[in-house]
Amino acid sequence: MSSRRDRANAIRALSMDAVQKANSGHPGAPMGMADIAEVLWRGYLKHNPANPHWANRDRFVLSNGHGSMLIYSLLHLTGYDLGIEDLKNFRQLHSRTPGHPEYGYTAGVETTTGPLGQGIANAVGFALAEKILAAQFNRPGHNIVDHQTYAFLGDGCLMEGISHEVCSLAGTLGLNKLTFFYDDNNISIDGEVDGWFTDDTPRRFEAYGWHVIRNVNGHDADEIEVALEAALESDKPTLICCKTTIGFGSPKHGGKASSHGAPLGADEIEVVRKELNWPYAPFEVPAEIYAEWDAKEQGAKAEAGWQEKFEAYRAEFPELAAEFERRMQGELPADFAEKAAAYIADVAAKGESIASRKASQNCLNAYGPLLPELLGGSADLAGSNLTLWSGCKGVSAADASGNYVYYGVREFGMSAIMNGIALHGGLIPYGATFLMFMEYARNAVRMSALMKQRVLYVFTHDSIGLGEDGPTHQPIEQLTNLRTTPNLDTWRPCDAVESAVAWKYALERKGGPSALIFSRQNLDHQSRDEQQIADIERGGYILRDCEGTPELILIATGSEVGLAVNAYNTLTAQGRKVRVVSIPCTSIFDAQDAAYRQQVLPLEVSNRIAIEAAHADYWYKYVGLDGRVLGMTTYGESAPAGELFEMFGFTVDKVLELAGELLEG
Repeated sequence: MSSRRDRANAIRALSMDAVQKANSGHPGAPMGMADIAEVLWRGYLKHNPANPHWANRDRFVLSNGHGSMLIYSLLHLTGYDLGIEDLKNFRQLHSRTPGHPEYGYTAGVETTTGPLGQGIANAVGFALAEKILAAQFNRPGHNIVDHQTYAFLGDGCLMEGISHEVCSLAGTLGLNKLTFFYDDNNISIDGEVDGWFTDDTPRRFEAYGWHVIRNVNGHDADEIEVALEAALESDKPTLICCKTTIGFGSPKHGGKASSHGAPLGADEIEVVRKELNWPYAPFEVPAEIYAEWDAKEQGAKAEAGWQEKFEAYRAEFPELAAEFERRMQGELPADFAEKAAAYIADVAAKGESIASRKASQNCLNAYGPLLPELLGGSADLAGSNLTLWSGCKGVSAADASGNYVYYGVREFGMSAIMNGIALHGGLIPYGATFLMFMEYARNAVRMSALMKQRVLYVFTHDSIGLGEDGPTHQPIEQLTNLRTTPNLDTWRPCDAVESAVAWKYALERKGGPSALIFSRQNLDHQSRDEQQIADIERGGYILRDCEGTPELILIATGSEVGLAVNAYNTLTAQGRKVRVVSIPCTSIFDAQDAAYRQQVLPLEVSNRIAIEAAHADYWYKYVGLDGRVLGMTTYGESAPAGELFEMFGFTVDKVLELAGELLEG
């Protein structure tokens, strides 16, 4: 039998060979962490290469995702659907081995990592989801949800502020099935980190309430194993601090920043082979070592054992078992669509003029009881975002059976944790903050969209209409940012009916995240017929119309729809033929067929005015160069909302003025 070092050297060799062939990549981290990976993946990680989606598998996250050849080597060696040709195709077009691990490209990759620190947050989300689902589903003698979450991370991950946000919360919530391996190699891209990163990291994590294991030799398998055993016995999350040498095995680049992000070079690779006693050609791994790495048989047995336990669980708790399977498959209850449609009809009949954030809370009270998988939260703004509903129960370290997470003032951390929760399965997360503070969460929102995860972002206080808090809190350019994000549906409803439709659509959507944008101030109810209500789900529709072809189209969203309708009433009374189009979700409207879009916004009608209290530039795609946009081009001010709308021209008189320019000009 080969030695542990030989098995680790297979990772090192494959990694340096793939980077060299691609002439691009990061060999240092895989070579430095190979011994840690060998201990974890061969001795502890519970997984089945034949079924990467087994519900009770352990989750593994490579937060320092630039070291992607580490996870690709591990997946290849243990028997996943990732052949040697895939490794040879590292970083090439259409390969299954992209430069950073990408969710959906490679079997066994649990999450997209690359933006440093977010893998840490995703891992916290995995562990939190496991703790919540275990509390909700496990019964005495039946632990059907019982798995670990492991993450590899480096100095760069820990320098990122998000690491503080999420690790602090992980300690508070007692996520004891979470283990981090800190690759403490003292190197980042710019060199030795002593000039910019001198934190006492172990004490930092102890302050968070973590179990910390210091000064583990990251190249000594026995020390790593002892530390890992201690981690698995802890009642806290664990940080294992592993002292390693980046680029281990390279006399020229080992321990230096030069091994971080560039090929070692053909001559140096030959030297490394001799140093590691690895006398094999590039991409060659001996059959004996392949056999020792192969986890297919062991993984199949592990899953079969769990399946046997699950069948015993099903026999005793058939309804719970069916519910668990439904939720892990991402399917909503069979009657959800029907009940949600009935609720929307009730909202339309009731006709309340309320703030859309309040309408959102009403939706939660209607949809929440239908969806036990719904997991809410807010970044310390529950009372303003109105994310708490009557059935909410907080999640805590002592009792994780609830459905609401108090994230604290951690917008970025909350959003990236929700990505991990969604990726885990079994829960649909929603989290809230003010729209302005989407900026803190921005990169996690982008990662939701990149991975096409069902994450719901609730962004309230959506415009200058929030008033006295002033320009620091008044979003201007944020809606454009969200709307131009691929795979993200951004809804800005104009009243309670559109709010109810937006929530329903977002909950039913499987192919990506949604941003639900809500107002602080009250919004007028808009009357509609059944067809108009149905058309809301098409992203944009005709709300008010005239006989025949209109001579002017008013386009609006959110609070400005009421303004457009008021202007429509005045213009119609003056004998003008006007149409009002509400576009609560531009991405969905843009995806409609050309015939529908032509029906709503006929090309022959060039007189168009778009009205929105957000950045004006986005709307020229709908009004053209000849149209007008009533929007924002500056930051706001601190004053009551009514005064601000008057000051910035969001008035009927201003709309009439612009209409006059088009109709009479």
